Amino acid sequence: MKNIEEITQKLEEGVKAVFESEKYKTYLTVMSKFYNYSFNNCLLIAMQMPDASLVAGYKAWQTKFNRQVKKGEKAIRILAPIPHKVTKVVDGEEHEVQYMTFRATSVFDISQTEGEEIETLCRQLTGTVDDYEALEKALKEVSPVEVFFEDIEGEANGYYSFPENRIVVQRDMSQMQTIKTMVHEIAHSILHNRETGKEKEADRRTREVQAESVAYTVCQHLGLDTSDYSFEYVAGWSDDKEVKELQASMEVIRKTSKEIIEQIADMRKEVLAA
Repeated sequence: MKNIEEITQKLEEGVKAVFESEKYKTYLTVMSKFYNYSFNNCLLIAMQMPDASLVAGYKAWQTKFNRQVKKGEKAIRILAPIPHKVTKVVDGEEHEVQYMTFRATSVFDISQTEGEEIETLCRQLTGTVDDYEALEKALKEVSPVEVFFEDIEGEANGYYSFPENRIVVQRDMSQMQTIKTMVHEIAHSILHNRETGKEKEADRRTREVQAESVAYTVCQHLGLDTSDYSFEYVAGWSDDKEVKELQASMEVIRKTSKEIIEQIADMRKEVLAA
């Protein structure tokens, strides 16, 4: 589909432009205040709170961001490194040796806090969608897993749960945001299923870039412009201005978008004809 080629090229250009924007510089300033977490701690965070996005310690939320952890919130437990130095004598000479031990410590996600607003890249999409009910129904039908609309705790607009074999979308969002989110999570369920997903081994950055890029491409094909959200979302999950996660995934994005677009077209015909 030539149309998909044109759309994905526009996506790449739009994402690269975000890196030059003033808003992105402000975003990076905010991000620089958060701790960097090891791969193992990222796994621990994901296991305890899959939808966590911005994580910091109790005091860090107070002193750096003027936010307070809400009463009754359960901490996310991670391992904090503690460096130690000892002096050893080897062949009559003293050598200083450093080794690391770890202790359990508590952190909290931004969704568990309240206070001053944190600068983020993405803002909610607004607006209505033509034949919204038919498109929503078509997306439910083409989704590999069942889609539910619920109130989600925290900041997430939706999520795909492999253990529960379902997609959950935040209820009462705008029609534009709802459709975009549904496609994003459907892409996750197709590509990142732990058993059948062709991209199940991808890291988290790549998974999010892939899912949002598919959502943008499919929505753009449907006449829904999600660039205000998608460009900044993909930039936020990209490692650098070269957007290597996006470039390396272009063929995956095109094939998955084409598959979803064709399935939606067939299903919408059935829904509208019913």
